[in-house]
Amino acid sequence: MGILIPQPNSNSADPNGVGEALHDGVVNLAKKLEGRLGPYKTASATGDGVKTANQVLADYYRCPPNLLQFLPAAQSVKRRGFFLLGQNTFCYGRLSHTDAPGNPEGKLDDALEHVKVEAPGIRLPFDANEIIENLRRERYSSHFREEGSVFNAILRKLYYMLRPFASVSVRRHFQKIHLRNWDTVRFPAWPVDFTVDRIHQKLLALTLWAQGLEKMPFIWFWPNNFRCCAIMTHDVEELAGRDFSPQLMDLDESFGFHSSFQIVPENRYPVPKSYLNSIVSRGFEVNVHDLKHDGRLFADHEEFLRRANRINNYAKEYGAQGFRSGILYRNADWYDVFEFSYDMSIPNVAHLDPQHGGCCTVMPYFIGKIVELPLTCTQDYTLFNILGDYSIELWKKQIACVQANHGLISVIVHPDYILEPKPQSTYKALLNHLAELRVHGNIWTPLPREVAAWWRARSKMNLTFEHGEWRVQGEGCERACVGYASVAGKEVTYSLAR
Repeated sequence: MGILIPQPNSNSADPNGVGEALHDGVVNLAKKLEGRLGPYKTASATGDGVKTANQVLADYYRCPPNLLQFLPAAQSVKRRGFFLLGQNTFCYGRLSHTDAPGNPEGKLDDALEHVKVEAPGIRLPFDANEIIENLRRERYSSHFREEGSVFNAILRKLYYMLRPFASVSVRRHFQKIHLRNWDTVRFPAWPVDFTVDRIHQKLLALTLWAQGLEKMPFIWFWPNNFRCCAIMTHDVEELAGRDFSPQLMDLDESFGFHSSFQIVPENRYPVPKSYLNSIVSRGFEVNVHDLKHDGRLFADHEEFLRRANRINNYAKEYGAQGFRSGILYRNADWYDVFEFSYDMSIPNVAHLDPQHGGCCTVMPYFIGKIVELPLTCTQDYTLFNILGDYSIELWKKQIACVQANHGLISVIVHPDYILEPKPQSTYKALLNHLAELRVHGNIWTPLPREVAAWWRARSKMNLTFEHGEWRVQGEGCERACVGYASVAGKEVTYSLAR
């Protein structure tokens, strides 16, 4: 199973997301390192509570940290900015040797040229944990850095004031103006971005080559030998969508799926207990969807804290484990006040969302104590109303990319936007495609809460070497599998233990 990475140029991504996982720069550097350190030494502890590259890799792969060979990164006081880790792998953070530019355009410094090999291990010219967190939490984005924040806040407030009086066609017109030139954005990559996953693969390749190891054992990403995972989610925006929920559950069940329904607690529509029970009693899941869905949740920190307290109370009232913000507005650095098991508000790539950015990974990850389940497929509203596309070709392309990389296929379909026969037909085609992949592609199709529970359990498992083989230990280990990562040519490849 090769790990296939699409090219970052939005105009050149192929249908299967096929590309080079490792650029020549990584291969050349790794060959220089080959066998220079010797196997099975460890340099994982810093003593100051800061994650080293060893711990970053161990968290992602759940591999034995004593098999990794990175030294603590040198402290940097340089300016944060963009740089490369080999061709087409963008990073955002601080380099030890120079300031980095504040945008990804133009010529960028390649950090691979400054990797050093010392007697105990490999020293990177950046903090691996910092650059991974900067991507996952979207700290690189212009929104996070508050570029044009006052103007954007005014426009957002004006939009929501006028929204109840504007038809879908009028809203669509203004949204297209806001999203113009989306297809010229250099980073993140469209239609799916794998930067975080590619960084982990490149670092793993370096440590394998440095030690002369053929492969690295790790705890496979999904339980019971599943090769990939897919979840279906429904954000209920208006009364018409709420009232269509029973028919939508019928439709999902007809293809063998159970999904989650994200409910807006205030202002949009009544939420009687009977409605929540009608969802849960059929084996579906209820989550909280914002508070008022008015675009104001993350506009001001003090107001956010007040609203978050009410959101947490609704989570307890609904028995909800998950959350998604309205319009996917978000600030991951504020999530610590939420009392949810997981969140589903951060897109993989957000060129076509009001808040641009993206977490640049197709894998779940932790934001503090919360598991983030990234959205890896374009929203139905965007597909139908912004792109004007009622086929499933874009969804199929995104699904193929994620499937090839063993990631999480995550889809939003709003009941409000599939009331008419035409979009319903598109949704049925998507369900049929996923049903076929479930059978022929060995894809796991659980509820979102089950994905979060698995990812949390996996994070606590460990690998031990006993009686000549690697075994998984920890609660739930009977569902876990041992995988192996190796380097073949310019690809990191994964395989399951026999």
